[in-house]
Amino acid sequence: MTIAAPIRRVVIVGGGTAGWMAAAALARLIPLGTDVTLIESDAIGTVGVGEATIPPIRSFNAMLGIDEHAFLAATGGSFKLGIEFVDWGAIGERYLHPFGGHGFDIEGVRFHHYWRRRAAAGVDEPIERYSLCAVAARAGRFVPPSPDPASVLSQMAHAYHFDAGLYARFLRDRAERVGVSRIEGEVIHVSLDGETGHVRQVTLVGGQRVEGDLFVDCSGFRGLLIEQALHAGYEDWTRWLPCDRAVAMPTASAGTAIPPFTRATARAAGWQWRIPLQHRTGNGYVYSSAHCSDDEAAATLVAGIEGAPLADPRVLHFTAGRRRKQWIGNVVALGLASGFAEPLESTSIHLVQSGISKLLALFPDQGFSPVEIHAYNRLAETQFDQVRDFLILHYHATRRDDSPFWREARARAIPDELREKIALWQRRGRLFRWEDDLFAEASWVAVLLGQGVVPEGWDRLADATPAREIDARFERLRALFADAAHRMPRHEEYLARHCPAPFSR
Repeated sequence: MTIAAPIRRVVIVGGGTAGWMAAAALARLIPLGTDVTLIESDAIGTVGVGEATIPPIRSFNAMLGIDEHAFLAATGGSFKLGIEFVDWGAIGERYLHPFGGHGFDIEGVRFHHYWRRRAAAGVDEPIERYSLCAVAARAGRFVPPSPDPASVLSQMAHAYHFDAGLYARFLRDRAERVGVSRIEGEVIHVSLDGETGHVRQVTLVGGQRVEGDLFVDCSGFRGLLIEQALHAGYEDWTRWLPCDRAVAMPTASAGTAIPPFTRATARAAGWQWRIPLQHRTGNGYVYSSAHCSDDEAAATLVAGIEGAPLADPRVLHFTAGRRRKQWIGNVVALGLASGFAEPLESTSIHLVQSGISKLLALFPDQGFSPVEIHAYNRLAETQFDQVRDFLILHYHATRRDDSPFWREARARAIPDELREKIALWQRRGRLFRWEDDLFAEASWVAVLLGQGVVPEGWDRLADATPAREIDARFERLRALFADAAHRMPRHEEYLARHCPAPFSR
């Protein structure tokens, strides 16, 4: 087997969060003799608004050697312990999808089976009482997890809220310091090699040409390389996820508290987000244009915000779905260029991170092995589809019938894999992760129970432990988590002490 020449020139087309995440990560190749260049135009805006994330981002930042407190100060960030869903199962209901698990397994049986057994015996209480992250979030308190597995604080898990534009700037500063080159300009032409079909070079306004061995497409929804030049194709998920627009607007923070969780409130034609940062609050309404006009959406958003508006509402258009191939030839697509699964479970940045991690793990030489490309595409497709199914669950598992949007959501056909998963859960509360599913069992438990999908039965092994012993364990655990949360500082106090943003309110 002949080993081809190594990649010497990586060209990233597009900046924003995806582009600078890629640049900061790929800068690790610079000491090996690989040049990394990023092309972006200040004239082309990015989608970035206030961003919410999930816990794996901590691994990405750690890989880059980023200090958590310095990063949060620079981006006006705050900590996130989960997502609160309001009015999703039915109007008037709310639940938390917390990070971390619920309780502890007993005799090798998952905790939620004992919860279901107690519910059948007449104990009416939400399972979130047995999640330390949920209890702390409800109390508005935060501490980082303890590395000591014997400590109750080892049950903590967190992600972040931050200003996406400031995060891109933070990563740009780091990337340029270690040797990434930035070219200001707009790509107007893509030249393909007549023999291989690979991208040979891109031409900018003004005539400058930039050649590369490997190109990373971070050009947003346009998919300048992966779609416009290489025609990857797009798998449209509108039949499952009909929301196709979002209107976003930042507001001044209301009050002094900074809740350590994202809020997603179901509305008549979609849902509204609230992302609390140190210096402002990010707000937006994700909706279906078939059920709501842009003006109606903006009015709904403005009516549901807290705090004074800091800008006019901005409408964004999208189509939920993914590229049929995210790596073709010598082009890899990341971020919105690779697909978009809507922001309901804060997966957008994670999918960028996941793509970067897979690219580093399968980093090619100039031979561009089809085996490596196929592996990347298969893994990326699986991850996107798993996220898709988890999002669909939120819309499908509803009892709302107050608007056409929600009546259609209840009746809409769902993918076979998701239907089978729900059916297995409904029988005896059994859940299994497939193909390294991004969302752990606890996440499915939180959303299914939170939206009223309660299994008929439970694992029979849960009946082996006497009810009195189970009740005692639940009582001790509930008291332990409540006491641990009470001892934590308030979230805004922790931020002020450890990572205050210099531009905070």
